[in-house]
Amino acid sequence: MSETTIILLGGLVLLLGLAIGYYLRLVIALGKKRSIEIDIKQMMVGAKEEAQKVVEEAKKKSEDKLAELREEEKKREQDFKDTEKRLIKKDDFLDARQTELDKEAEAIKVKVEEIKKIQERVSKVEEEKRVELERVAKLSQEDAKEELMHEIEKKYEEDILIRMQKLENMGTEKLESRAKDILATSIQRLASSTASDLMTTTVTLPNNDIKGKVIGKEGRNIRAFERASGVELIVDDTPGSIIISSFDPVRRQVARLALENLILDGRIQPAKIEELVEKAKEDINKIIKEKGEQAVFECGVFNFDPRIVAILGRLYFRTSYGQNVLQHSVEMAHIAGMIAEELGADVQIAKAGALVHDIGKALDHEVQGTHVEIGIRILQKFGADERIITAMKSHHEDYPYETVEAIIVQTADAISGGRPGARRDSVENYIKRLQDLEALANSFEAVEKSYALQAGREIRIFVTPEKISDTEAKLMAREIAQKIEQELKYPGEIRVTMIRETRIIEYAR
Repeated sequence: MSETTIILLGGLVLLLGLAIGYYLRLVIALGKKRSIEIDIKQMMVGAKEEAQKVVEEAKKKSEDKLAELREEEKKREQDFKDTEKRLIKKDDFLDARQTELDKEAEAIKVKVEEIKKIQERVSKVEEEKRVELERVAKLSQEDAKEELMHEIEKKYEEDILIRMQKLENMGTEKLESRAKDILATSIQRLASSTASDLMTTTVTLPNNDIKGKVIGKEGRNIRAFERASGVELIVDDTPGSIIISSFDPVRRQVARLALENLILDGRIQPAKIEELVEKAKEDINKIIKEKGEQAVFECGVFNFDPRIVAILGRLYFRTSYGQNVLQHSVEMAHIAGMIAEELGADVQIAKAGALVHDIGKALDHEVQGTHVEIGIRILQKFGADERIITAMKSHHEDYPYETVEAIIVQTADAISGGRPGARRDSVENYIKRLQDLEALANSFEAVEKSYALQAGREIRIFVTPEKISDTEAKLMAREIAQKIEQELKYPGEIRVTMIRETRIIEYAR
C-alpha cells in the first residue's frame, strides 16, 4: 500500500472515532438531563405540598385566634355592661342623697332664722330691762359698776393690802428657795475637782548621758533648742530628768514632744532640733483639733462650724487664773445645761453658749479687743446661731441680758470659777506679766520673735538681720530695756538679750 492510502485510512479511522465519541457523549448528556428534570419536578411537587400544609395550619391558627378574640370581646362587653349598671345605681343613690341633703339644709336655714329672731327678742328684752333699771336707779351701767367697785375696795381695803403683802412675801420666799435649790442641785451634780496648771514640764531621760548630748558642745544644742521652741531647758543634777520651763503651755508641749523625739532619734544637733520642733508644732495642732472635737462631743453640741471647733481646741493649752479654760468651758456647759433643764429654758442654746463663752481667749494675744468681742466676731464670722452669741456675750456683764440663757451662762461661769480652789489669781497675773513683756518686745519693727524666759527675768529677742545692723541692734536693746522700765512693773531685774543672726542656706545637687 502506498503512503497516501495509509494516511487516508488513518484519517477515516480518526473521524469515525470522533463521531462515535460525540454520539456516546450526547447519549450520556441526554440521560442526565432527564434525571435532573425528574428531580426538579419531584422537588416542586414536595414544595407545593409543604406550602399547602403551611397555609392550612396558618388558616387554622387564624380561625382559632379569631374565635378567642371574639370570646374576649364578648367578655369585655359583659363587664362593661355590669360596670355601667353599677354606675347607674350609684348615680341614683347619689341623687337621692343629694335630695336629702338639700332638704336638711333648707331645714337648718329655717332653724337658723328662728334662732336669730329669738336672739333679737332676747337682746331687746335685756336692753329694755337695763334701761328700766337705769331709770329707776338713776345711774348708768358704768356708773353703777364704778360705785360698786369703790364700795367694795373701801370696805375690804385693809384685807386686800394684807393679802397682797402676804402673797408678795410668799412669792419672794418661794422664788429664792427655788433658785437656791437649782444652784445647789447643779453644783452637786458636777462637783469635779480642778488642778491648777504648773509652769514647768518634766521630761524623763533613759540615762544621764543624754544630758550631755542635749547641752552639746559649748552649749550649742541647748541654745538651738531654746531658740527654736521659745522655752527654757533646766538641766541640773536631778537624775534622769530635764525640766522645761515656760509660762505658755503650748510652747511647753511643743518642746516636750520635740525633746522626747530627739532622745528617741539620738541625733541631737541644731538642724535636727529645728526639724523636730516644727514636726512637734504640727502634732500639737492635731491635738488641738482632737481636743475641740472631744469637748463638743462631751457636751453634746454638734451644730458648730469645724473652724469654731478647731479654735475651741486651742483653749486646751490656755489657763485662766490657773484653771484650764477648755475644762472650765466644758464644766460650764454641763452646769448651764442642768440649770436650763430645771428652768425650762433652751438646753442646747445654754450649753453651746457656755461652751464657747471664752473662745475669744484662744486669739486674744493675736487680735485686738476683749476676749468677749473677739469671741463674738469669731462666732459671727463662722455662722454660729445668733441665739448662742446672745447667750455668751453677757457673761462678764459687758452686754445687757437679752435672754434667760444669757443669765444661765453668766451664773454657770460664776459657779465654775467661784468654787474654792478652782482659780489662783497669782498665776494669772504672772502669765499676764510675761505676755505683756513679749508683746512690748514684739512691738518694735525689726523684731522677728521674742520669748520671755526664766520666770520673766530674761527676754530673748530675735531680730531680722536684713532690717537692722549690729549697732542698731544694740541701740534697740537699750530702747526695749528703757521701755520695760517705764511701762511694766516687775520684781528684780530683767535681762534683755538681743540676737541677730544671718543664716545662708544653699543646696548642692
